[in-house]
Amino acid sequence: MSVLRPFKANDLFIFNNINSDVWTETYGIPFYLTYLQRWSDLCFTQESPRGRLQGYILGKAEGAQSEWHGHITAVSVAPEYRRLSLARNMCQRLEFASDGIYKGYFVDLYVRCNNALAIKMYEGMGYSVYRRVREYYGNLGVGKDGRDEEDAFDMRKCLSRDVAQRSIRSNGRDMIVSAHDVS
Repeated sequence: MSVLRPFKANDLFIFNNINSDVWTETYGIPFYLTYLQRWSDLCFTQESPRGRLQGYILGKAEGAQSEWHGHITAVSVAPEYRRLSLARNMCQRLEFASDGIYKGYFVDLYVRCNNALAIKMYEGMGYSVYRRVREYYGNLGVGKDGRDEEDAFDMRKCLSRDVAQRSIRSNGRDMIVSAHDVS
């Protein structure tokens, strides 16, 4: 049975099997170390019984007042360990900490609009599209649906503090903002 444990700095030297996926954003070592220093309780890795990393999640707490929330910066599972609910379990752990420790109103994440599998997975976990962010990942030009292939959906899930569910909306796919309008 695998174990969900805190992400450690040494994991940066053994997680290449996870980051080889085309959908996974990779960052420089200082980026990861900043997360581990500032939000260590929102960064986890899933490890197999033999010590092989299966996946990881990086998160942070940010915002102010009713926009105070947990944010999933990265969640990725190595291809050979997918469809085992590892991403779901890591997200639930981050949601639990965002709700109980940080007292956030919601958890959000950004996902490429053309990553249909990830969008379906997040929707199955209770996330919904809050807005579409134009050219969030850069600009590769117009795709097959007439929209930029590097747009992102800002997906959100309410936490217990957002009783009125003000942090979500039903028409999020129709709300389009510029990447410059989001922090």
